[in-house]
Amino acid sequence: MKKIQLLLSTLLITAFVGVNAQEAKKYKIHTVAFYNVENLFDTEDDTTKNDEASPIMEINSDREGIYKKKVSNMAKVISDIGKDDTGNSPAVIGLCEVENRQVIEDLANDPELLNKDYGIVHFDSPDRRGIDVALMYQKALFQPISKSSHTLKIFDDTSRKRIYTRDQLLVTGKLDGETMHFIVNHWPSRRGGEERSRAKRVAAAKLSKRIVDSLQVIDPYAKIIIMGDLNDNPNNASVKDVLKAERKKKNVELKGIYNPMIDFFKKGLGSNAYRDSWSLFDQMMLTKPFIEDGYESFKFYKAGIFNKNYLINTNGRYKGYPFRSFADGGFTGGYSDHFPVYVYLIKEVQ
Repeated sequence: MKKIQLLLSTLLITAFVGVNAQEAKKYKIHTVAFYNVENLFDTEDDTTKNDEASPIMEINSDREGIYKKKVSNMAKVISDIGKDDTGNSPAVIGLCEVENRQVIEDLANDPELLNKDYGIVHFDSPDRRGIDVALMYQKALFQPISKSSHTLKIFDDTSRKRIYTRDQLLVTGKLDGETMHFIVNHWPSRRGGEERSRAKRVAAAKLSKRIVDSLQVIDPYAKIIIMGDLNDNPNNASVKDVLKAERKKKNVELKGIYNPMIDFFKKGLGSNAYRDSWSLFDQMMLTKPFIEDGYESFKFYKAGIFNKNYLINTNGRYKGYPFRSFADGGFTGGYSDHFPVYVYLIKEVQ
């Protein structure tokens, strides 16, 4: 890839080619991101859901004030993702750990994001914690064509009772006139241990792969981005063996998947931490058409973990960890126990 120097502007970057930078090219740039917003629950007691799974329901005073601060914090982060390089918040962002559509609407209507005019795609999931995945998009940049929710059916190894977890969200639309597909995930947790729970995430990966396969049957060159909190690292079986996500672009075949997060993981970088160990559960992967040569259409430029200083805990036993919202039965004033992740897509313009 030619060296590209990013210059701050609304949606344009400039590439300087050659030693003397005599040939200048302009590129549009868009950010696509994913963020686990850590228990974005409202303050209502919804008897149809497991509301006690929400930390905010355990707090007995000023729930409304805490909720507004939580929403404001999430909006600030979303507003900042990619802004340094693009001058704009994400064109498209996947979310997980949202309780319902209302909390997403509150997020989109926060003063930090209101002028971005975000649209929302959301379905209620059967998850036992009452949390869902969703997609937000700037209406001026992305126009949905179709949307669907895909249920993951998994069962307890011992009792064979069904375990209710998050559905996977598929949204197809046009990003700045170009058709793309986004799959938003929040795979089953590691509750009970990584090994014991592994089969559940392998099943989730197989569902994602079936969604990808169904799109590629129609169009082998479909541009697909898989994003989410996978509760697995890039080297786990779900990602490595089921999705067969590759680290090196040259190894990605026609219907293959490229995982730019592998390099971060190999460098010891993560999006979440537990017991002094970093994990990169939050990942973004792209199909081959995003990494082919030429920028006549939108292509992958770079990936990142959005870990600005204000998102990092500066003291206490969790110093250096993501500055989470809830801990020890109270609200910390923080953000999330996960860092967002993102990719930049660029396209040459005249």
